[in-house]
Amino acid sequence: MSMNLGDAISHASTIFMPEFLFGADDEFLLGERAANEEALHLLITEFFANPNPGFGFDLVIDLADRNRALCDMMGPESVQADRSRNLANSLSDDDILHGVAALQHRSVEKVAKEVEGMNATKGVLYGSKPAKGKFVGIDIETTSTSPDRGYIINIGWEFMELSEEAEPTDAHSVFCGLPDQYAETGVPLAEIHKITWADVEGKKQFREDAELQKQLLKALKSRPFLAHNAAFEDCWLMLHLPGYAEARKAGKIVPIDTRDICRALDPDVRFMSWEAKPASLEAWAQRRGVLAADESERHLGLDDTDLMFRTLIAELKLRNLLK
Repeated sequence: MSMNLGDAISHASTIFMPEFLFGADDEFLLGERAANEEALHLLITEFFANPNPGFGFDLVIDLADRNRALCDMMGPESVQADRSRNLANSLSDDDILHGVAALQHRSVEKVAKEVEGMNATKGVLYGSKPAKGKFVGIDIETTSTSPDRGYIINIGWEFMELSEEAEPTDAHSVFCGLPDQYAETGVPLAEIHKITWADVEGKKQFREDAELQKQLLKALKSRPFLAHNAAFEDCWLMLHLPGYAEARKAGKIVPIDTRDICRALDPDVRFMSWEAKPASLEAWAQRRGVLAADESERHLGLDDTDLMFRTLIAELKLRNLLK
């Protein structure tokens, strides 16, 4: 039976006792996970749609923590077998309008009117005015594609002006810990990010590192943030970083997706096969000469943030879109 909002609030408010789940079969655990993730989806949707949702977002984050603990009990294979519905494929159209406005230092109203009056494509929007100003770039590495199932294990961010001679400032790179059971099972998705237990051993888990959370939230509220496939960072930070959702709802955090910019501005993307992943950061950086043809994306937070910034600047320069 599907949930309604009242069911979701009631489910999230239930006291979680992990010991009651020990010995439960896979079918029961999968059912519990499905209930958690449906409740999360309903609560997140309501929180952003309703000015007064009747619950605080801490209820959502607590339920995500609870689901993560459940997934640890189920084992890494079940976590990676499918993907939670709480990872969006892309930012919303409204987010894109706010992102274009932030890049070009224009009002959202002017950008929206341009879309309405010209039936403008994304290429027209991103290419209509030069990009300028200082932004924060961010990239995270995780143990799952699903933000309500896995952990943030590496995060990097830095600030940079969008200009030809720009150099990054205030760079940060942090490894975050995992529950001890991963010392035995290994770090999930290590085949992608190459992060091992030795990298995270003894480190604080992101959800337990209040100082890191405070520092990161301050950075993200100080400038619009750029990320390649920003919906990924947005969804993960929503369920891991206290205060993020509230600031996002209030318009104090503005995500901008450089993958979307790549697809909009780079004509090569339209003539390459889907299998070649033409809008991936690695492929884009290789086309712009930021990476050599035989070089690979590092898949570490700060390295990829820096690569993203330099590739974006190269693209904007090529299109005469730097102030």
